[in-house]
Amino acid sequence: MLRIRENAAGIDIGAKNVFVFVEGQQVRIFYTFTEDFELLAQYLIEHKIQTVAMEATGVYWTILYEILEEAAIDVWLVDGRQTKQVPGRKTDIKDCQWIQELHSHGLLNRCFVAKDLVKELRSYYRLREDHIHSAAMHVNHMQKSLTEMNIRLKEVLSQIHGVSGLKMIEAILLGERDNNVLLRMCDGRIINNKKAEILKALNGRYTKAGLFALQQAWDGYHFYQKQIKECDKEIERIIHMMGNGGNNHDLPTKRKPIRHNKPDVKDLGANLIDIFSGRDATLISGITDYTWMQLLAETGTDLSNWPTEKHYTSWLGLAPGQHNSGKMKRSKRKRGKPRAGQIFRQIAQSLLTSKNIALGSFGRRIRSKKGPAIAIKATARKLAELYWRTMVKGTEYAEQGVKKYEMQLLAQKQKSVERLAKELNLQIVNYQSYA
Repeated sequence: MLRIRENAAGIDIGAKNVFVFVEGQQVRIFYTFTEDFELLAQYLIEHKIQTVAMEATGVYWTILYEILEEAAIDVWLVDGRQTKQVPGRKTDIKDCQWIQELHSHGLLNRCFVAKDLVKELRSYYRLREDHIHSAAMHVNHMQKSLTEMNIRLKEVLSQIHGVSGLKMIEAILLGERDNNVLLRMCDGRIINNKKAEILKALNGRYTKAGLFALQQAWDGYHFYQKQIKECDKEIERIIHMMGNGGNNHDLPTKRKPIRHNKPDVKDLGANLIDIFSGRDATLISGITDYTWMQLLAETGTDLSNWPTEKHYTSWLGLAPGQHNSGKMKRSKRKRGKPRAGQIFRQIAQSLLTSKNIALGSFGRRIRSKKGPAIAIKATARKLAELYWRTMVKGTEYAEQGVKKYEMQLLAQKQKSVERLAKELNLQIVNYQSYA
């Protein structure tokens, strides 16, 4: 095989050491301290290295990647699954040599790496998501402590961490035991519809251990709510820097509602439209300003990094994997689940319950044939294709509704029947007109 890159190096990164191989030289070992990374960059420059490949190992690669880029070296971050060594020859020294060999022959694909403000936004967004999961854990702890005292609020309220539930829990922790007083803290609609159930649910047996556990969970939940608000401030700062404060575009008065974990970011939609030069992803069914912001943090502003929509859906893990050998043809499940792909899956899952959206009807049709998992993946792939077309080609998506989608399916079936009848030399008879 011909070498595509002559001045190429390979790096294997670990927690304590970095192994570097330059062709014609012995493998060099550097520590993972910053000054050693700078020495590593100088070593590559001395040997006139123009490009280097290294595996995406945890978060160990991030600082080294930045230092090498600053040294004007073309850095290729690659998926470790592409660099699998021959079985029985696994050492760090051989790994870096193998990476260099593959890279010099052009056999590795570059990973997507977020840059500048997108990278910073991704950091705040992912930290926010971690805080949301931690807060949810403390909500479960509140439910458990209430249940242990047989206070059955979770059976009568849609969520105990709603406004009414939190007011009652706070009052209980402050010493209130009168059920009628606690009831008056609920929303008026809850009082009108569930008065008797709420009073029965509050009739528990308070214990010292149960109240202590409830207080701990309450404190933990509010701590993470405060952390989420701090993340929102940083996200708002970055979004406004990227979108010029949203001043360049006027928005329609109404945006899609964000039902859960809505970020406290002023003019989020206007800024996102400005970031993407007037293109609005929320025209696509199921995508809100929040999910659009998530996709921005995960895939950046320039989706032309993926040449086609097929490249994009494959990178997201939404394309079916082929595993063909001889007569055997089957789909192979891909390893790993990119976060951006999971975002599209979550949107798709919500669309399956919709009654008036064509994509929801498409997903339910697939679900009836192949099950919910494949239906969610297929719908998510459709969404990802629409998103790529909107962001790259400027195509505006218009929701046609379930009826038009069903009419299109019917037209396809009619064409199929007509084609089959022509092949078999048969005549189609309309029974209604015949009757």
